[in-house]
Formats: sequence, structure tokens, C-alpha cells
Amino acid sequence: MSVSAAAADRAVCAPLPVLGRDVTVPLVTGGEAGYAALDYAASAPALQRVWDDVAGYAPYYGSVHRGAGYLSQLSTDLFENSRKTVADFLGCRPDDQLVFTRSTTDSLNLLAAALPQGTRVFVFETEHHASLLPWERRADLAVTYLNAPRTPRQAVDALERALAAREPYGPALVCVTGASNVTGELWPVRELAAAAHAHGARIVLDAAQLAPHHPVDLGELDVDWVAFSGHKLYAPFGAGVLAGRADWLQDADPYLAGGGASRKVARRADGGVDVEWHTTAARHEAGSPNVIGAYAIASACRALTEAGFDGLVAREQELIAQVRAGLADVPEVRILSLFGDDAPRVGVLSFVVDGWNSSHFAAALSAEYGIGVRDGLFCAHPLVRTLLGSAPQDPGECGAPEAAPGERSLNAIRVSFGAGTPDEHLARFVRAVRELVADGARWKYRVEDGRCVPARSA
Repeated sequence: MSVSAAAADRAVCAPLPVLGRDVTVPLVTGGEAGYAALDYAASAPALQRVWDDVAGYAPYYGSVHRGAGYLSQLSTDLFENSRKTVADFLGCRPDDQLVFTRSTTDSLNLLAAALPQGTRVFVFETEHHASLLPWERRADLAVTYLNAPRTPRQAVDALERALAAREPYGPALVCVTGASNVTGELWPVRELAAAAHAHGARIVLDAAQLAPHHPVDLGELDVDWVAFSGHKLYAPFGAGVLAGRADWLQDADPYLAGGGASRKVARRADGGVDVEWHTTAARHEAGSPNVIGAYAIASACRALTEAGFDGLVAREQELIAQVRAGLADVPEVRILSLFGDDAPRVGVLSFVVDGWNSSHFAAALSAEYGIGVRDGLFCAHPLVRTLLGSAPQDPGECGAPEAAPGERSLNAIRVSFGAGTPDEHLARFVRAVRELVADGARWKYRVEDGRCVPARSA
């Protein structure tokens, strides 16, 4: 490799600049530390590139669609070009529609509202609540929850058996995550899609945790729909995407009724109104759209594409290996996994520490080391309970008082990272875990509003 090529390769694999990288936070033990944001699976920091793009557009902000003014026309073009950019990022097919929503949760609720009457939905208990719960809201849908598989092959086999046994034979939808928000493990999406289609079912991919880490291509994965959120893809809060087949979306009543979704409204002789709804994505985008949110997602898609997923994935795999190796040296730490240590995964790891309540451990990482992680059940309660076991345990210090009886210490710690994470943050995290396990916390903690927080004095 030439010197110039090697330099270019290093540039691709360096952390991408994100907001907050220079923020310092106070420590209870005195002084300050650079904040180590290791909760990417909840919300990733916005890329500096995205923030700059949004700031550059802000002075030109205007109403979209139908506005005659220059800024309205510019904003309309920006909004629709953002749709095309995101569609290209997802490998959308010519007949697919891409609807801008508020989040992954909103996207999947939209799809749930659009399902034909009597659709049977198949979903693994391992899903995030965003993809586990929307289907229950319609009484005319039949939902089958599949037990947590222990291998990718078990997942495919379980789905095939359930689909083959369904009665009556009619419309069916499979909902599956691309990467677990608890274990980071990659799911066999192509194989599950093949099983779904072989049995006449459709499949929607929850890519909230996959899209920030790996390319997502609807055609290559052969999924019918994909949903994800901007705030996990290095864009600010407030926008999401549902993309895929248009027919069920076009046939369904609008997700929201109002301006933008309606093409023509006329009074009837009997005093009511007749409405002709759009058949484009606008059908489910009633109201003034979140133009800045859509533009931010499109900017993040461009930034990740230009950085190159090959280099980003390679670097992340090195970071995963370093963190797993560092935690493996601490016998008290148990990493949670469905598919085993060798399963491919993204930068999401959950673990428990013998002798520690997870809320207490996470609070100490934050207060004493300036490291932000997450503790709890991660909006995936059935999965975490399966991984931890639901037998009553000693609540320990800082146990969550609002938890169900026998589950007061049934929670875990999650560390998650990605394209903007400096190596030093993860090295500091591993050192902090070792020190806390070996020496204990240096401060006292108490429960306040269900959270473990530092006491006012040590």
C-alpha cells in the first residue's frame, strides 16, 4: 500500500467528528473529566457535519409544498431531495415509498395501522418494545410471539414452523430486528426474509441499531419494509423513516388526517365532506413536515456513505474486540448473549457485575469517571429477563424501588459506541470497570425518583 493510500485508509477509520466530543463534566470526587458518551444505542451524538448542514440551511427555512415564495420552493426541494437521498441510502426499489415519521416507534405504529384486516403478525420476544408492542393496539390483528432463539438457525426454524402452522392462511407480517439493542448481535435477516416469503408473508426490518453500523439495502436483504430513527444515525432528535412496499400503505387510511395528506376535499349535499387522499408518501405525512429532521437524516446518510462503511465497520470490530477482551479479564463481569461469544455484532454490549446492582454500577461510572452508559431493561424487558433469569435476587444497594417484587435487581448495564467514539473513551471505560470491581465505589449513593444517584456527601 502506498503512503498516500495508507493515510487515506487511516482517515476513513478515524472517529467521525461528533458534537460533545470536547464536553467536560464534574466528578463527585473532585475535578472534571472529558465526557465519554457510551450510550449510542439510546441516542448517538450528532455528527458535526450534520449539525453544520442544518445550521447552513436554517436561514433559508420556509414552508414546504405549495408555497410560492423562493424559500418555500427551496425548502420543498430540500425536503424531497432528502427523501431521495435516504431512499438511495436504503437501496429502495423503484416502486417503494419512503415516509418520514417521528421515530422507529412511530414508523412501526404507522405500519401496524396500515396492515390489512386480519393480518397475522409474527414477532420474537427479543424485540425492542418499539417493534414488540404496536401490533397489539388493533383488535383485528392476531399476534404470535416467538420464544427467544439461542442460535440464528433456531430463529429461522422457529419462524418457518410458526408460519407453516398458521390458520387461516391470509396476510401475514414478520417483524424482526437487524441488530439487538441489548446484545448487539446481528440477526439472520436474509434467511428470515426468505422464510417469510416462502410462506407468503411479508417482513419489516427494525434497523434502528443496524443502520448506524452497517449498510442496509432493502433489495439485498429482500425485506418488504425498513424502519429506523435519525437520532441513532448521528442526526438530532425528532425524525424517522419507514420505507418499503407501497401497496398496503396506499390502501390504508391515512395515519393522520389533515392537510398534506388530502389531495381534494369537497362538501357533499348531505352536509358532510368527501376526501380524496394522496397515494404518494404524503398520504401518511399530514401536517407540516419536519423538514430539518428529514434533512438531518439525509445529511447523516451522506456522511456515512462518504466515510465508507468498510472502514467504519472494521474499526468498530476492533473496538468491540478490545472491550470484550478487557471485560473478559474481570471474572465478576458476565456479558449477556443469545447467540454466543462468536456471534457477529455491532457496538452494543450488555453485562452484569457480581455483587453490584447495575444501577449503582452505572451511577458510579458516571459520577466518578465521567462515563455515560445505560442501566435497566433497555425497553426490551422480555429479552433481558430471559438473559438474566427472573428468579428473585437480593436487591443490593441502589435497587430500583419501583420494580416488581422479586425483580428489584433484575437489570443490566449497557455500553454502546460507534463511528464517533474515541479509542480513549473505551479504554477509560475498561479501566473504570476494573477499578470499581477491585476497589469499590469511592462515593456513597442513594435512590432518588427511582434512580441511583450520588449522595450529597461521601
